[in-house]
Parts: sequence; C-alpha cells; structure tokens
Amino acid sequence: MSTFENVSLSKAANVYFDGQVTSRSLTLENGDKVSLGIMAPGDYEFGTAEKEIMEIMSGQLQVLLPGSSEWQTIKGGESFKVPANASFQVKAQTMIDYCCYYIA
Repeated sequence: MSTFENVSLSKAANVYFDGQVTSRSLTLENGDKVSLGIMAPGDYEFGTAEKEIMEIMSGQLQVLLPGSSEWQTIKGGESFKVPANASFQVKAQTMIDYCCYYIA
C-alpha cells in the first residue's frame, strides 16, 4: 500500500537517538496504529511492546532479530516481523525510509 486514506496523524514527531531516527504516528480508520519514519545510517537497538511488521520503503539495513544469531540484510521493498515485548538491533547502511505496522 503506497498511501493511507482517512487517518489521524499525530503532529508531534517521535525523535530517537539524538535525532538520527524520527517518525510520525498514524491511526488508521479501523484503529490500527502505524508509524512512518526516517533512519540515518548507524547502529540502533529498538524495543517494542507490540508485535510489529517493519517495512523498508527505501534504503538497506541489517537486522538482528530476537532469538537469532545471524544478521539479515533487508532492502527497500522488503519487510521483517518482530514479536511483542522484544528488542532488535539494526545497522542502517544507508538512509532508511520505513513504515511500522503495530499488531495488537
């Protein structure tokens, strides 16, 4: 899906890692939560309370998912899933444009 229709958008930005990662929160018409963001090149560790699907719109990164000992390369047009109540590591090799879908 390249666009979202009938959404509520939070005006305040979510800013992480001294501004290296930013996002905006959306609530879809059906109540689902989504965030759209940008990630500068660098190494990051994220935590999530909810299960999520992270879709990479553009760029390339490596991700180390919970329970895995191997880094996976993810590039624009690909996605990965993260279980609830988990943390994961990311090595952004380029500027990343991403979309996170939160699944309750």
